[in-house]
Amino acid sequence: MEYVHGGDIYTYGDVLDFSVNVNPYGPSEEVLEAAKRSMDEVSLYPDSQCRRLRKRLAEKKSLPEEYFLFGNGAAELFFSVVLAEKPKKALLPIPAFAEYEQALRTVECEIIYHELKRENNFALTESFLEELTEDIDLVFLCSPSNPSGQVIEPELMKQILTRCEEKKIRLVLDECFIEFLEETQKYTMVKKVTDHACLFLVQAFTKMYGIPGLRLGYAMTSDAKLRERMQRIRQPWSVSVPAQAAGIEALTEREEQRVQKIRNKIVEEKMHMEKKMREFGIRFIPTKANFFLLYSEIPLFDQLLEQGILIRDCENYRGLKKGWYRIAVRTKEENDVLLRALETILSKQ
Repeated sequence: MEYVHGGDIYTYGDVLDFSVNVNPYGPSEEVLEAAKRSMDEVSLYPDSQCRRLRKRLAEKKSLPEEYFLFGNGAAELFFSVVLAEKPKKALLPIPAFAEYEQALRTVECEIIYHELKRENNFALTESFLEELTEDIDLVFLCSPSNPSGQVIEPELMKQILTRCEEKKIRLVLDECFIEFLEETQKYTMVKKVTDHACLFLVQAFTKMYGIPGLRLGYAMTSDAKLRERMQRIRQPWSVSVPAQAAGIEALTEREEQRVQKIRNKIVEEKMHMEKKMREFGIRFIPTKANFFLLYSEIPLFDQLLEQGILIRDCENYRGLKKGWYRIAVRTKEENDVLLRALETILSKQ
């Protein structure tokens, strides 16, 4: 399988990695220790129902425990919901995370592409509503979106939910970057899960808690029949003992306070990077997330790699073209290394 994502340090070796958009500060010591302690239990099968994690998460989200489904990262849940639904026709805004399309291809689903416009900063607009027709079985949306970092405004999201309910369309909403937003509660659709059975809302511990190597994602839906179908087709032990232990620890009040501090740091660094990129004359998409989508006719991927810096070349995103790149917001020291490298490259043009 061709690797089409960021974070490919196994190919590029010892690099400063701006290609992957996770918390640059990594997991807390407490989360790491919880995962390490759980190694004493790896001779046992994991709890296939993730009961302790489920209880803690349900309390945090104020949702019934039975609404939750867990997976080996959010990606597994995208594949599982598609396999459970077997849609004949799906609607997909582009550019978008590659796994949405890959999941749909596994069931030979026809895909209708809704091309997001550069002049709108690749944000979803009301024109999308017109494409939510009776022949659409499933829709993938992402807020904040990957790779442009745009959010779906709450009023538009409400209209989409209403239309999907009316047309009996399954709405798969990816909120894996939601915790990087300054106004998380304004944009998350967690409170809509109970009243909208069409909604399949996906979040993960991967990004903000910095544990992509442990693979821990979860979905929320009030649709009991969908949950039953997914339980029949899912792998029973896809969430490991260490992943469950890390997730339980990540839901403590102490971790929530840490998340808020990191969110503030990333917002501050994002503003600094925006200022410098404007000074350099770099064309970028204003973002709500912890990464930037930018355009340059200079081959930035190759030239930055020569300086030991890895960024995400977005040419293989459907809906983008050569010259689009994504860079993560990392720590101040790391961001300054990237900015100096960009300044050096641009000064030679």
